[in-house]
Amino acid sequence: MKATGVVVEHNPFHNGHAYHVQQARKVTGADIVIAVMSGNFLQRGEPALVDKWTRAKMSLSSGVDIVVELPYRFATASATEFAQGAIHLANELKCDSFVFGSEHGEIEDFITTYHLIATNREYYNSQIKHSLSQGKSYPMALQDAFQSLHPHSETSVDLAQPNNILGYHYVEAAQGKPIQPVTIQRIGAGYHDFIEEGQTIASATGIRHSLFKTMSIPGDHVPAATYRLLNEWYNTYQQFASWEQFWPTLRYAILSKTPDQLREHAEVTEGIEFAIHKHAKTATSYQEFMQLLKSKRYTWTRLQRMMTHIYTGFLESQRTKEMPDAVRLLGMTSAGQAYLNHRKKDFELPLVSRLASSDSLFLAHDTRSSDVYYLGYSSKQLHKKVGQEYKKLPLRI
Repeated sequence: MKATGVVVEHNPFHNGHAYHVQQARKVTGADIVIAVMSGNFLQRGEPALVDKWTRAKMSLSSGVDIVVELPYRFATASATEFAQGAIHLANELKCDSFVFGSEHGEIEDFITTYHLIATNREYYNSQIKHSLSQGKSYPMALQDAFQSLHPHSETSVDLAQPNNILGYHYVEAAQGKPIQPVTIQRIGAGYHDFIEEGQTIASATGIRHSLFKTMSIPGDHVPAATYRLLNEWYNTYQQFASWEQFWPTLRYAILSKTPDQLREHAEVTEGIEFAIHKHAKTATSYQEFMQLLKSKRYTWTRLQRMMTHIYTGFLESQRTKEMPDAVRLLGMTSAGQAYLNHRKKDFELPLVSRLASSDSLFLAHDTRSSDVYYLGYSSKQLHKKVGQEYKKLPLRI
């Protein structure tokens, strides 16, 4: 059986994701699509709209055959480390290929871009640092550095575009591995675009914005399973996750520590811990807190990742450079189960169906982050999910 991988957050699973999964299967000729999915906290430093189990169910109901969890350590890391962890797992699951959506849409150009940067790495990194020192954003710094290497190329990838950036890092992470990178052109709305009337494919950002603004599910933009599951979640718990929702718990996590203790958390550097502690004392909302904290030196995303690590208690000392040591299975279809039964003897990493049977250090923090995720809600029903992660078995769709 032939498998291809996709790296996803599915926050939530929408029509663009359905297209991605369909095309991944089509262009690679794969029998099985395996999704490496972030857990309850995401790469931009945010809590997921709904928990990973609900998002895995969306994926499995709309074309994905197997969903495994990208450990917290990688799911909340920089684009480089995010890609390394995800491609490592897809390769360990014996995917022949992985397919990512990009604004550029031509895999040969990604490979050319990678080799050009790899052969000029020292100069490229120095140009990025120079651009960042001038107050430019990380995406613009990447693009400026690449343009300085190859200013007149018609085939260069625009590294200022968010999916192109991730795509470049996916290609980089796949070097030296048998898994082959494939890209498809993104269609519909851009990564940060809000919903426009008449569109059926919108970005997850736009869908979340619409949802929080109107508290109604934009049914034209998501598959039937997503629409049903989001409605079931809201009808049961009366809330979706956001930092604004989690602010009281995050504020407590900050103020219960000294600045010196805050500095021990991952990515909290250069004295920012004093500003974090100071502004948490006065800010009455997450938005107000972040506006007080934000500066040219720190992007919103970088600050949010700091908040995520403080919230979950993830320390700088835990940011090991080692790759995932186990594969956490979240769910599968009957076809996915057949694939796992057929190939699991070839896997070098243990396939974990129940956390109680694993001693993985990566998965131990995933459990902790899941518990505090549920505590961020005001719903007592969701609080009951604390401590259940060890008992949870993979979904079967």
